Amino acid sequence: MKSSNELRTALRAMDHRSYPAYKDLAGAWQFGNYVLVIDHVQGDPFASPSAVHVEVPLKNGGFPESFYRDPWCRTAMEDHLTRLFAAQAEAYNFKAKGSGKSGLISTTRCGQEVLSRSACEVGKDGIVLRFHVGFPAFGRTIDAGGLERILFEFLPKCVENSLFYGRIDKKKLEAAVFLAEDQHALRELLKEHQLAAFVANGAVLPRKSGVSDLPMRDSVPFVSPASMERRFALPHKGEICGMAVPRGITLIVGGGYHGKSTLLSALQMGVYDHIAGDGREYVATDSTAVKLRAEEGRSIRNMDISLFINDLPNKKDTRAFSTQDASGSTSQAAGVMEGLEAEAGVFLIDEDTSATNFMVRDDFMQQVISREKEPITPFLERARDLYEQAGVSTILVAGSSGAFFYIADKILQMDCYKPVDITDRVKALCGEHQRPRTKAPGFALPGYERPLAVKSAGRGGAPEQSGGRGGRYGGRDRGREGGHEHKKVKTFGRDSFSIDKETVDLRYVEQLADSEQTAALAYILRYGLEQAIDGKRSLRQVVQVIWDQLERRGWAAVAGAYVPCGLARPRKQEIFACLNRYRG
Repeated sequence: MKSSNELRTALRAMDHRSYPAYKDLAGAWQFGNYVLVIDHVQGDPFASPSAVHVEVPLKNGGFPESFYRDPWCRTAMEDHLTRLFAAQAEAYNFKAKGSGKSGLISTTRCGQEVLSRSACEVGKDGIVLRFHVGFPAFGRTIDAGGLERILFEFLPKCVENSLFYGRIDKKKLEAAVFLAEDQHALRELLKEHQLAAFVANGAVLPRKSGVSDLPMRDSVPFVSPASMERRFALPHKGEICGMAVPRGITLIVGGGYHGKSTLLSALQMGVYDHIAGDGREYVATDSTAVKLRAEEGRSIRNMDISLFINDLPNKKDTRAFSTQDASGSTSQAAGVMEGLEAEAGVFLIDEDTSATNFMVRDDFMQQVISREKEPITPFLERARDLYEQAGVSTILVAGSSGAFFYIADKILQMDCYKPVDITDRVKALCGEHQRPRTKAPGFALPGYERPLAVKSAGRGGAPEQSGGRGGRYGGRDRGREGGHEHKKVKTFGRDSFSIDKETVDLRYVEQLADSEQTAALAYILRYGLEQAIDGKRSLRQVVQVIWDQLERRGWAAVAGAYVPCGLARPRKQEIFACLNRYRG
């Protein structure tokens, strides 16, 4: 490995040369107690900035082993270090001047959720932190002095003040790790006490705006109804009190603008841990929960939707149903079955984003359109069996039909953002009205051996990008197995990505918290197409292969030798959702 002094000499020798000469700097350079690795050098100052990472051996970093021994603590520590480095880098961003992206220093901007990201990885040997640097230039001529300031003055300060235990605020890191331990303990308590979700008293559920996930100031803090209040002891916070949502069918009702959808939104994001100050730190939902909605126009491939849709006029087989342009009701039926295939334990549904004819059919409509002429069995008539026979709970926001009152185990009314348990009162009223049909015969779950075949599944190696290395602690795989070119991927924010010009639309996969999860799904799908999908494995088997590789090898499993900054780990359920929406 070359020394930092050799880097300085090489850098000064190329001053005022043409910009592509910067590519000679790719590789690893020893900087005292850390290693600087230049993975990929941008082609010109206006192109995407250069990819760089630093490696800090654990013994040099000095962090207590208890902070990274358990996966949830390690993720919290990685998240905290990423935020520290991002704040440090912001102070030096663009201090080196020049054309294009000259002087840029940036890494992942973490949101309110605590996610496992490629920006920072704590491995068995050390810490890897990935970021981007805009190599300075005047026009397209190298500004060696500007890059020297970045690499020898700015960057060492950023690294020292964020990746070395002796230089950071130990109490803040400890608080982040302790919060992660408390959140993990709370999720374990959900399993132990057969709960679908928990919302702590004092939680702040409303968000600042439709484009900001920050907590809303001066909002009404959450207070549990007395009948649903539970107390739990957490390792660090101690006793916590809040609303325990039991497994079964829970209905959330109330007038418009009283907080029904706000509560459901908090529950759907309760599958993730949140940072201190978010307001939802102690909002926890079954980690396998899936938000369902209608997705008109989506593709469906070989899905058994016969539990909900049968006897189509065109005689199409709904036990292996395919379409490139699903209706709202068909897409939601497929969503339920895909959720079951993905082993979801809870379905979260908002009536506002559901297909009305899929959810319920009132008595009058059933009199006008006879049962034999309606191929759809509404969700109302399957929800009870989904819980009792498949073990899947439902939390449903309803506002237009009282039919769901008859099947609900718990009924919450949101009144000025405060939940009120009205179960007993509503059940008494149910006796005064004619009970609608709430149960359909013939409940039978399909097998989950649906084979996953694609138009063409290449047999190339794990995806790799040009330049540099993966890092001693971040993955060693080199080269392309079989010499195949890899499928090209491009992401479009949180909502979609393309792979070989085939767009995967994830707009309605609402539990994706970050665009970096979408980017990771692009890599995961590419890996699946090149390595795991052979037409012989079922969808479940393919997802398990991918998941096992991620667990065993980390990001290198799907990204190859060069792991980019800008990936965040999705859940298994989002991997299922991605594969199901790939039209290829």
